[in-house]
Parts: sequence; structure tokens; C-alpha cells
Amino acid sequence: MRTTRAARSQDDLNGNLPGPVAGIDIGGTKIATLIVDAAGAVLGRATHASSVGDQGGAVASIAACLDEALGGAALRRSDLKAVGVGVPGRVDPKRGHVTLAVNLGWHDFALRDGLEAMLGLPVVIENDVRAAAVGLYDRHVVDGQPSDLAYLAVGTGIAAGVVLDGKLHRGARGLAGEIGHAIVELGGPRCQCGQQGCLEAFASGPSIARRANAPTAKEVYQAAAAGDTAAIELTDDVGRRLAWAIHTLVMTYDVQRVVVGGGVSHAGSPFEAPLRRELERLRDASDLAGELLPADIVDVLPPEAEAGAWGAVAVARTAGLAPGARGSEVVSHA
Repeated sequence: MRTTRAARSQDDLNGNLPGPVAGIDIGGTKIATLIVDAAGAVLGRATHASSVGDQGGAVASIAACLDEALGGAALRRSDLKAVGVGVPGRVDPKRGHVTLAVNLGWHDFALRDGLEAMLGLPVVIENDVRAAAVGLYDRHVVDGQPSDLAYLAVGTGIAAGVVLDGKLHRGARGLAGEIGHAIVELGGPRCQCGQQGCLEAFASGPSIARRANAPTAKEVYQAAAAGDTAAIELTDDVGRRLAWAIHTLVMTYDVQRVVVGGGVSHAGSPFEAPLRRELERLRDASDLAGELLPADIVDVLPPEAEAGAWGAVAVARTAGLAPGARGSEVVSHA
């Protein structure tokens, strides 16, 4: 299993794109901000421990992280052309609403309106994983620049963003790729979405920690690396389930590449090895799987890839599009 590079050089990006722009990635545990110029060079960045679970204070928390990144770049808010924000959950990009973010506890949140009022800038809101998929495609992060790819994010939650024929695939209700809420075991543990046995209830970071009775998933993977038998059994189970998710994505969408990222994926071999073994078993068991799941189909992003924040940057660059198209277009700048 290869580890894909973080990105091509800034020269691969079209210097005529709007800039500088800000990309803000909202996660379950942190807010990450990048300030990027028109040529794709990073001018500033900042990361804050997330306090956005408080919907009432979320706009101020996001703005504070943005201001820190701007300060590091010696810029002001007025120097920016636009701000892109990636948010977990169900997002309506046309209205700029987060209609439901289970892991943040947000419901029908007019995030774009709140941020635009505070910042005085155009803001584009997009689901975080779908934004990351757009960013991966837009920046040619994957070797060979496939026109079809899926980005599987494994962190506080689990979801996928899918790019088909160079366009972000949303689905009829804008929820294509919510594979974390596919049921993988009847009667399994209850998921935050309300169902039992979802993939996310087995293989997300908080679920891994819960299953091991450990403070964090990182510590579970560290124990597995040190040879702890129970931790190895658990991380092997997680790897198998994530391999099944990759198999499902490929069988459903016939994508050329699946890119895996998110905080849990940064655990190195204890994360990758069981996933790779299960993919190999699937190939050996089925000629169809062997054809659709070649050994080089999966890339794992390095920890420094910042896929979510770069995805939000890509979304910010759609600010000049018609409102209905914001966050939904994928444009190659090669």
C-alpha cells in the first residue's frame, strides 16, 4: 500500500485563481485553518482545539482560529477574497446551512450567514469530507490524476467523498458517501446517528477507544505496535471493517483510486497492515474483486497532508460561482 505525497508544488496550481483565500476545516476535536495565496503557497496556518460543539459560540471560535492564521501571515480579514469551510455532517451549500452534524451536535445552523456577518467576506460551506475529495482532485495529490476517486476519512467519524468524471458526486439528498452509517453488524453497538451496528460505531476514533476502554484511539494503536494482544485483535478488526468499506466504495462507484486519511489513519503500520491483508484476502477470494481492487488502488495520506483544510481552500475558490454551484464544482488546474 503506497503513501501518497502531500501535494504537488504550488506551480501546479493556476495562478489566476482567486487569492489569497482561507480554508477552514472543522473537526470533532479541532479547527484547522490555512491561508493560501493565488499560486497555492501557504501564507499562514493555525490549529485550535475544537470548541465548536457549542453551536452558539461556533462562529466566534472559527473566527478566532482564522484571525490567528491571518496574524501569522501579517494579513487582515479584508485581504482575503473568500473563506471556505468544511463541516462534518449534512450540509446545504446553496443556503450555507449545516442541517445536521451529529458529531458536533449542530441542527439547522445558518453557518454561512453567521460567518459572513462577522467576517464581512464571502463564505462557502461544504461537507468536510466532500471538500477534501475536491481538494485532492484539484491539487493532483494522487499519482496519475484519476478522474474518479473516493476519499475515505477515518477520524471522529467516518465518511467518504466521491469524485466521478472530475465532478463531486453529491447524490439526490447531498449525502453520497455516508458510508460510516452503513450497518455492518446487526445488533452491534449504537451509533450516534441512532442506528445499531454502523461502521462508525466500530471503526471511528472514539469507537476504537471505547472498545478498548482506552483514552484515545492513538493509544490503542501504540499498544498494538508494542505487541499488546488485545490491541492487535481490535486494530485487526478495524482494518478488516475498513477494507470492507473500501470494497463497497469500489464496487459501488468503480473508482480508480481510494485515498484514506483522517486522524486514525496516521497510526502507521498498525492501521495499514490489517487493512492491506484484508484487501488481499478479498482479491484472492474473488476474480471480480481481483479486477476491481488492484494492489495499488489504495493510497494513505501522510499526516502532514492537511486534506480537510486544503479541501476548504478548494471550496473557497468556488466563491465566484453562482450560489447553487458553490462547493460543488471540481476544476483541474493542471
